[in-house]
Amino acid sequence: MSQRERQRKAQLLGLGLDSNDGHARYTKGKNFVLLGGSQDTHEQMQETAIKINEKLKDRNKELHQVSPQEFGDIADEVGLKPFPRPK
Repeated sequence: MSQRERQRKAQLLGLGLDSNDGHARYTKGKNFVLLGGSQDTHEQMQETAIKINEKLKDRNKELHQVSPQEFGDIADEVGLKPFPRPK
């Protein structure tokens, strides 16, 4: 196995399920992929992904270097709300 294959990787995946205008929206950036959504939803996902990357840059870290706890802190800072868990 090469060194590159051994490196940890992480990606954010954004799925928008509220599109009804027939457009297929797709955006790929550094460590994120965004699919679907209405124009507004897709733009919100883009802004959020960019803000997360800015917070990571401020911390001099890559996405794969943060713990789930630290990612939760970053997500909170950019206004992401936790997904409600079923009871």
